[in-house]
Amino acid sequence: MRRRPLPGTDLSLSVLGLGLWAMGGKYWGPPRPDEDAVATLQAALDLGVNWFDTAPLYGEGHADTLLRRAFGPRLKDVIVATKVGVRWRGSRGHAESDLSPAHIVEDAEASLTRLGLETIPLLQVHWPCERGTPLAETLGALTTLQTQGKIQHFGLCNYGPEALAEARALAPIVSLQTPYSLLRRELEGPLLSAASGLGVLAYEPLCRGLLSGKYTGNPRFGDDDQRSWDERFQGHRLRHAQSLTAELGRIAARVGVPTSAVAIGWAIAQPGVTAVIAGARTPQQLPRERPGRPCGGERQGGRGDQPGGVGAGWGLGALTPDSTKTRPDPPAPPR
Repeated sequence: MRRRPLPGTDLSLSVLGLGLWAMGGKYWGPPRPDEDAVATLQAALDLGVNWFDTAPLYGEGHADTLLRRAFGPRLKDVIVATKVGVRWRGSRGHAESDLSPAHIVEDAEASLTRLGLETIPLLQVHWPCERGTPLAETLGALTTLQTQGKIQHFGLCNYGPEALAEARALAPIVSLQTPYSLLRRELEGPLLSAASGLGVLAYEPLCRGLLSGKYTGNPRFGDDDQRSWDERFQGHRLRHAQSLTAELGRIAARVGVPTSAVAIGWAIAQPGVTAVIAGARTPQQLPRERPGRPCGGERQGGRGDQPGGVGAGWGLGALTPDSTKTRPDPPAPPR
């Protein structure tokens, strides 16, 4: 799997990173055995994935322990991107941000301990602050951690264009993690302009599985699965997603790749996107590029949907201009 440089760093990321949110064991239905997660992480590395996105929030640190278990001493040889500043509140999993310097340091040091690392390659602010901590104080704490050698680089997640611009004026931000898919297109516009020169890490390219092709009827989820209260899995929003997924399925069938590969490949191929984060709970769920057609590399003329371009390994040569002119979905519940 080809890689792209993360601007402003010496890091080079595989165009697909593996997210550990679902592996953490909460809010994704009944937990799976840890052995499944370990096997999935190891299989991802074998497929060429060289970076893994985790957070203290994911299973209250359990995702970190899975990473350490899967890779042991080799963990220092992959790129760990983790986060700080959020805890779950309430039975429905409201994510509340606390970006006070003390909490940032506490989160970062606890992550280092769980991971067994001396330094974190990329530390990200998980969500903008809800408690009124000035942005300068938050970034000051991150800068101190960097000076101490506890983190190499830092970035932001889920920030809008104005706050992102403010942060960039205060500190050497290197990345923005933001949702992006055929259904969620908020990145296209002022946010992409504000992120110019940064690494853009796109998460939820499948919209929590909506674009995977798995949900053709009326899916039902248990109370322990956040999708049971996610409005994207209900009513007209679900029907809209299913209509789009059916079109992606037809494209995928023509070129011999899974439906999910087309949706992920589309996101990878878009201008400004450095890499995409996808989740998996078993090795069989891992996205795979088409054999003999590497994914990644340089975009051709700014278009990643052309044959032989950045998305060729994912079947994007079959996309037509009309394939991507879909009505974006309304904003989703918080991640």
